[in-house]
Amino acid sequence: MKISDWAIIIGMGFIWGGSFLFNAILIRELGPLSVSLGRVGVAAIGCWAYLLATRVQLPSDWRIYAGLTLLGIINFSIPFALFPLAQAHVNVGVAGIVNALTPIMVVIVSQFWPGGEKATKAKSIGVAIAFGGVALIALPAVQSGGQSELWAIGLMILATFLYGIALNYTRSFKHLNPSFIATIALTGATIALLPFVLMIEGMPQIQKAESWGALFYIGFIATTFTFLVVYRILERVGATNMSTTTFVAPISAIILGFIVLGENILPIHVAGMAVIFVGILAIDGRLFKLFQHAKPAA
Repeated sequence: MKISDWAIIIGMGFIWGGSFLFNAILIRELGPLSVSLGRVGVAAIGCWAYLLATRVQLPSDWRIYAGLTLLGIINFSIPFALFPLAQAHVNVGVAGIVNALTPIMVVIVSQFWPGGEKATKAKSIGVAIAFGGVALIALPAVQSGGQSELWAIGLMILATFLYGIALNYTRSFKHLNPSFIATIALTGATIALLPFVLMIEGMPQIQKAESWGALFYIGFIATTFTFLVVYRILERVGATNMSTTTFVAPISAIILGFIVLGENILPIHVAGMAVIFVGILAIDGRLFKLFQHAKPAA
């Protein structure tokens, strides 16, 4: 994989890490379903603006719209609600750390997915190394956490499993325009989620300026922008490599949690970040190539 592709993946990882901070801000004023609705709704508006500006031709087959709506529910509606719900009981850093399980879920799902990527030796070792880094970062939280965190962590693990399904399912739409995929999936997610929000949480109301800023970030920046990019490069880089953004997200989540919310960064966190980057290099075989070049000639 090209260095430029890795730069995009790492950049998106940092952006998505910030979404956990802004989720924490939004759940002070909104319920988790309303946070999800706000995110997908704002993102859909941004995607429609881009789609209309670029004059992408819309297909007429209703089955495409139904399939993309299902993708939106799996990839957006449910996970975007599960993480805010869980974040009422765990801090920003822990949410980012658990989210880093996504590549492992992608590898598991891909093994059983028709035409999915099969785990190579390099990918398996890379995922194991990166997961070791995630485990290092999670260790302090696990040691100090109580029973109230267990179900929250379980909800976030479920969200990562859904991401794993969605990343594989997205490849079924590789013949479609990437901007169209993102737009219709987010629109379908919004339409599907709206009645549940109204029935369970009522009409969302935002009064604080910081909440509007958080909604702008997770809607336009962390969703519209990033998913327009994701669907454009997914077929080129593959679902497993794409999912390594979640190895980077804990780094920005921990840093932002420290700066904004005063969460601690321990030496073990720094060590975990270093191991994560080693895992990213190993997943596409780049680390092994470095070792091969470093070996002296016989």
